[in-house]
Amino acid sequence: MPSIFSKIISGEIPCYKVAETPNCIAFLDIYPIARAHTLVIPKKEVDYIFDLEEPIYNELFLLAKRIAVGIEKIEKCARVGIAVVGLEVPHAHIHLIPINNVYDIDFRKPKLKFTPEEFSAIASEITAAMY
Repeated sequence: MPSIFSKIISGEIPCYKVAETPNCIAFLDIYPIARAHTLVIPKKEVDYIFDLEEPIYNELFLLAKRIAVGIEKIEKCARVGIAVVGLEVPHAHIHLIPINNVYDIDFRKPKLKFTPEEFSAIASEITAAMY
C-alpha cells in the first residue's frame, strides 16, 4: 500500500521540496519540531532503511549531508541532528533537525506551525545554501 511519501513522490500530494536526485527527494516536514526540519527519502518504496540497496542508501545519506550543510548555513545551531525512527510512516526516511542540545530532537515537542509562504521560503533558503 502506498504511503503518504509515495503520494508526495508521485505528485498527488504537494510538498515543500528542498532537493532531489535521481533516486531520492528531500522536503520540509509539515509537522516540524524545529525550523528547517527536513525529511530525506528514497523514491523507491522501501519500509526499512537498512533494506535499501546500497547505491540508493549511499545516495540518500550523501543528499542528507548536502542538506545538513545548507541547514547549518541558515539556522543558528550547534549541529544538525539526524534521526531514523522508521515507525511513523512505512517508508524509509531521515529526519534532519537543527539542534543545540539533545532535547531539541524530542519528537514529543509541540509541532511548529508555518504558513505556506513561510514553508516555501525556508525550503528555498536551504536549497540556496546547499550550493
